[in-house]
Amino acid sequence: MHERIMAQPGPRPADRPFLGFGLGLRPSYYETVLGELPPVDWLEVISENYLVAGGRPLHYLDRIREHYPMVMHGVSLSIGGTDRLDRDYLRQLKTLIARVEPEWVSDHLCWTGQGGQQLHDLLPLPYTEEVVRHVARRLGEVQDFLGRRILLENVSSYLTYRPSEMSEWAFYRAVVEEADCLMLLDVNNIHVSAVNHGFDPLEYLDAIPADRVWQIHLAGHSDYGDYLVDTHDQPIVPAVWELYEEAVARFGAVSAMIERDDNFPPLSELLGELEQVRDIGALPTRVRACLP
Repeated sequence: MHERIMAQPGPRPADRPFLGFGLGLRPSYYETVLGELPPVDWLEVISENYLVAGGRPLHYLDRIREHYPMVMHGVSLSIGGTDRLDRDYLRQLKTLIARVEPEWVSDHLCWTGQGGQQLHDLLPLPYTEEVVRHVARRLGEVQDFLGRRILLENVSSYLTYRPSEMSEWAFYRAVVEEADCLMLLDVNNIHVSAVNHGFDPLEYLDAIPADRVWQIHLAGHSDYGDYLVDTHDQPIVPAVWELYEEAVARFGAVSAMIERDDNFPPLSELLGELEQVRDIGALPTRVRACLP
């Protein structure tokens, strides 16, 4: 796998910032991060955890923000839903953006509720031209309101829709190009969905426009034999490391991070995993530095 990367390191578009290699900031690690200031290039925060007037979450957010660049990652935009966009949520989000001054803001290509009910899950969409237009139109409204382009993440999935007219990767690309937004590419989600639905993850990567990919997620999942579930509570598996290598070969140096949302190990264990992310993700930069 490394030989392939060194032979064809992907380009990094001039306007794509490179933050380096980061972690998701979770409450379990607040004190450790503040006390030790670990060697992490940047942190990702879940936007909804800080849409509050005060208290412990904002206390730690403000103090940790003094030491690390941050990005914001949302889970309830429901950009593919049919309910009206939640303007109260968007106003709160815009206020938090002003406080955090994140490098960028992201959410998911999915729907999360109906009839005003939040289902607290990231649900896949039918892959049709009609849904492409629907999502792109809503993204336009969101981006206009926030005054910035956002990143949209591919989700893991466990079912498909009979009306779908195209592959997931063709749908993903069509949405971001129609809306002129950016991509948060979750490599673990590609692997999970590839196993669950029986497609080739490399075909997925080959269809992704490199200039749209501004961030990469890596995580662990749960293996139930004939299907996988994206649980973010396990170490990253070899197949996901290999797929990350392939992504780096195609897209070059992209800001990458590890998500962990349960079964939290000592922070030192995550930092060990992050060193592997750094070793793989920095290859294109090292290769280019050695070229005549």
